[in-house]
Amino acid sequence: MNILGVDFSVERLQFIVMVALVLALLFYIRFLRNLRKPQDRSSENAAPDGAMSDTEIERYARHLILREVGGAGQQKLRKSRVLVIGAGGLGSPVLQYLAAAGVGTLGVIDDDIVSLSNLQRQVLFDEDQLDMPKVFAAKSKLAALNPHIAIRPYNRRLTEVDAQDLFADYDLVLDGTDNYKTRALVNATCVASKIPLISGAISQWEGQVSLFDPANGTPCYACIFPDEPADGLAPSCAQAGVMGALPGIIGSIMAAEAIKYITGAGQTLAGEMLIFDALYGESRKIKLQKSDECSVCSDPLL
Repeated sequence: MNILGVDFSVERLQFIVMVALVLALLFYIRFLRNLRKPQDRSSENAAPDGAMSDTEIERYARHLILREVGGAGQQKLRKSRVLVIGAGGLGSPVLQYLAAAGVGTLGVIDDDIVSLSNLQRQVLFDEDQLDMPKVFAAKSKLAALNPHIAIRPYNRRLTEVDAQDLFADYDLVLDGTDNYKTRALVNATCVASKIPLISGAISQWEGQVSLFDPANGTPCYACIFPDEPADGLAPSCAQAGVMGALPGIIGSIMAAEAIKYITGAGQTLAGEMLIFDALYGESRKIKLQKSDECSVCSDPLL
């Protein structure tokens, strides 16, 4: 056999192909081993133990091959500490996807219990968990989903007394609550603590998501919603109803925003609000403007 003027026997060609395959296999094994090493040992985003196990490499394989995430991004997720306010309609998908994504420390605060009416949309729970505090029911399910992460349940209502101390242990907050007073408290605490906030809301067939990070120049929640709505203008899901799949859609978008923020992938919804209408299958984005008169984030020291 003559290739480019050089004579090769079939046996020699087979030998060359075999050597090439062995070298390719060795290179691939070395590549996988490198994924287990911290990308930057001096980085604050390195994993606590500095390495991923073989099990974790397989678990997060679809992240690792994403150019925008890769090994470095997955290490950031492992190091991240995320607090989820509310384990209800939005909290359920948020918690599931952040746990599955490998967020290293996942906190959840809620004072409610699992009820039968929750199961139409809160697919994190099941009938065997009825009357169980949601945070403990969530911890049980999330620990089974991903044993490589730490889950911190807080079985209580968020109050001004403990909000700042609680938030101080986290670097990102996601709010999926359904009442204005709690949202206002979460926003004020995030602004004071310089912690970014991903906020989602749903009602009937429509939902919205935004990322508020006034420490980096975006509006805060109070810039957009400065006052509590009058009675009847913003009814809860219990009052107005909600299509069962909608929390899954909006909660998944919130989780995606968190993953992008933590890993630095793509473009987040900072300074924008995504509005999704499930009834007509339409979505739109609107620009959000910072208010110079905002009573929460207008202080130049914040």
